[in-house]
Amino acid sequence: MAEALHQDVSALDPRDPLPVRGIGTLWESSAAAADSADLAPALGATRAMLLDLLETPAATLELANRTGLAPGGVSAHLHKIAQAGLVARHRTGRIVLYARTARGEALYR
Repeated sequence: MAEALHQDVSALDPRDPLPVRGIGTLWESSAAAADSADLAPALGATRAMLLDLLETPAATLELANRTGLAPGGVSAHLHKIAQAGLVARHRTGRIVLYARTARGEALYR
């Protein structure tokens, strides 16, 4: 196929598929891991920040204290992030911990 690139363009059959540029690096993960700034345009700044803070599981009140947000606001954001499948809830006694799911972790690889 590399030889086809060096041939005269007029010699190519229009029915032959052309090689796709950059396909060799399509599945390589050379890009830097995501952080909250990278995810903010898609999730919103607050949800991206909360997802970033969930590197280790945390409760709603802990996240509220760390961010300065109201616990009810944190809870609402976590509910939406959970609906997207990026975090999961785990009850430990009276405390509900939130942690990233595999889908949420994949955003950081």
